[in-house]
Amino acid sequence: MADKTLKKISFVIPCYGSENTIENVTAEIFRALENSKYACEVILVNDASPDKVWEKITGLTKKYKNITGLKLAKNFGQYCALMAGYARATGDAVVSIDDDGQCSPLEVFKLIDKLNEGYDVVFAAYKHKRHNLLRNIGSVLNNFMAEILIGKPRGMQVMISYYIARKFVIDEILKYKGPYVYPVGLLLRTTGRLADVRVEHQERKSGRSGYSFRKLFELWLNGFTAFSIKPLRLASLLGFALSVVGFLYTAWILVEKFLDPNMVAGYSSIMAAVIFIGGVTMAMLGIIGEYIGRIYISINNAPQYVVSEIISGEADG
Repeated sequence: MADKTLKKISFVIPCYGSENTIENVTAEIFRALENSKYACEVILVNDASPDKVWEKITGLTKKYKNITGLKLAKNFGQYCALMAGYARATGDAVVSIDDDGQCSPLEVFKLIDKLNEGYDVVFAAYKHKRHNLLRNIGSVLNNFMAEILIGKPRGMQVMISYYIARKFVIDEILKYKGPYVYPVGLLLRTTGRLADVRVEHQERKSGRSGYSFRKLFELWLNGFTAFSIKPLRLASLLGFALSVVGFLYTAWILVEKFLDPNMVAGYSSIMAAVIFIGGVTMAMLGIIGEYIGRIYISINNAPQYVVSEIISGEADG
């Protein structure tokens, strides 16, 4: 039986717009683990941030020995940045955490203790979320979608912003080479030993969330189409249902016309039906087109990420 004792914890942090927070987050990680039995490493992934976060990362590698900085060639998004960091992680377990300071590294032992109960992945479930309204709505939609489409356990909060996973889970995730990364789907298809623990979610200390409505929609669409064919089945069922409704409506019109030859066909009702059915048809074609487009991009080997520079810690932490 494999030894599941944790000796080393890896922290992977995607960095974007966090020049004012990443130093504090990193310091909290080392402060949390300095007197523990666990060795640790921190992997900071600069996702082509427009601020001076790379300079901050460079400074941190001079201050601490066990830090690795990765610089991506362009902005690939948070999930792809996570994959870049996972590829460098060497710990027995890997912690993913945001760079904005809202998720406290000081509470990591809640996740570790729960993992040691025999789970493979443990998510941080926030008692009170401090995200803005748009981000909270995105989280609710993401959890609902994960529950309906890819089998997330009911009632469990799946927060990619803060969770811990055993190394074998991360190694399995890294086998996915497609350009459309959706960690929730990858985790749920790898293991069923999942849990969550309650942690505090702090107010943002600096800056604002990098998630615009467009980015949240892209993440939602990615999860919607990446690991389930249920949307296509829904399109088929809806098409069949509309066909039945159309057939019954046509039969009703014929009966009415037979009973009342002078009846004038309802122009408004016909136009409403045409517009409704046409809109649904176009929406379903859009879903099918999204699947086909993603297949096309995937077979053209679009990269998940491209690392342009790697720096490692030089001093003792």
